[in-house]
Amino acid sequence: MEISGFISAIVIGVVIGILGRLALPGRQRIGVLWTILVGVVAALLGTAIAAALGVADSDGIDWIELIIQVVLAALGVVAVERLKGRR
Repeated sequence: MEISGFISAIVIGVVIGILGRLALPGRQRIGVLWTILVGVVAALLGTAIAAALGVADSDGIDWIELIIQVVLAALGVVAVERLKGRR
């Protein structure tokens, strides 16, 4: 992966992570780095799932892929918050 791909993954991860947090009600008690990490993982997994379903590439914005990524990010935020809460 080139540096531009790495930076793109982080930027997309930030956006997906923030959207995942906004999809949840209330305040989430996880930090910025966790949000970025969850967002990057959700973006990668969401792209893979969308590709497997055959909805990853379309003309214009890939809304179904974006929805999958945001749902995965929201689930990831909930999981991280619960894991951190057990400490």
